[in-house]
Formats: sequence, C-alpha cells, structure tokens
Amino acid sequence: MLSSLDAVKIRPRLLVGSLVAAVAFIAVVAVVWSGQDDDPDVDARLDGQGSVETFPAGGLGNDAVEGEPFPDVMLVDRDDNEIPSSELVGEPLVVNLWFSSCPPCAQELPEFAEVDAESDDVRFVGVNTIDSVEVMERFAGERGVTYDQFRDEFAEFTNAVGAVAFPLTLFVTSDGTIVDQTGVLDADGLRERIANLLELDVSS
Repeated sequence: MLSSLDAVKIRPRLLVGSLVAAVAFIAVVAVVWSGQDDDPDVDARLDGQGSVETFPAGGLGNDAVEGEPFPDVMLVDRDDNEIPSSELVGEPLVVNLWFSSCPPCAQELPEFAEVDAESDDVRFVGVNTIDSVEVMERFAGERGVTYDQFRDEFAEFTNAVGAVAFPLTLFVTSDGTIVDQTGVLDADGLRERIANLLELDVSS
C-alpha cells in the first residue's frame, strides 16, 4: 500500500499525464472538426435518422454498378411532375447524387457547374435525395449550377444504384449503360472522366 508521502509524489505525475492526454485529444478533435467542411477526402452519408455523418473517402463503399443499365425509376422535377429516369437516356450523362447538408457535395458543385458550362457533348443531371425543391434549387443556384435537378422522393433511384455514400456521380453512355462511378471530384478529375465517357460512347 502506498504511504501518504508516496501518494503525494505520484499525484502530480498523474495530473500532468491527464492534462497532456486531454490537450492532445482536444487538438485532434479540432483538426478533424475544422476540416470537415472543406476536406476533399471525405464522404458523407445519412445515418437513417436525418443526420449526416462524414468519414474518410472510400471508408464506406457504394455498390459497384459499372456495366449495369441505368435504373428505370420515377424522379420528380422542380414542378412536381413525375419523370421516368429512362427518359434521360439517349445521350451521354453525368448524374450527380447530392444533398445540401453533405459538405463534400457542396464543395464539388461549383466544379460541376464550371465543367457543365464548357461541355456540349454530355448532359449533366442532379439527383437530390432529401432536400425540398426550394432548398435544392437555392443551394445549387448559389454554387452556379444551372443544369436540371430532380428529386428522388422515395429513394428509388438511390436504392437502385446502391448509394450509401455521397456525393456519388455516375457516367452513363447514350445506350443507358453505367460505365463509371466516383465520389467527390474536382474540375480536372471530372473533365478526365467525361473524356473517358465520350470515348466509350463513340465505341459503344
């Protein structure tokens, strides 16, 4: 058993050790928290209760759908009209699944708007999983997005492509084949993927 004198000697060491551990923990939390809104290497997902979780890119994978046909489900346009997703097929597509409370989605939307403005050979389409029309259009518009946005009200499209991590972008040839998929992209990465899509589309 420790004497009172030994206990007095040990307590300062325990106190210093605890303080060092606490400071290190706070520093790690601060770095993680400060980087969530603008880190390109994170994905986001809904936790099933309306909250958003972020995690390292690639930490939670979507289903691999390359080679699969583009889903034929019902989407809803800005005027609340039901639009079969099959009606989008017929030209090369870049289909971006996103929502406003997803930090990496917000980060890449201006990049998509930039590339869309310079691309005449592909059609950009947004599919929003949770936002109202008003939120969806305001959020996208503030980031320069002008291409069509559709709502996936009952997550039919999201489920059909096995999406759990966002953003998710699908690259679809004119015949309706998904040939590529990716998470968060910058403008240069998007241009490269589109070039590959167009090459595959010509040869299909």
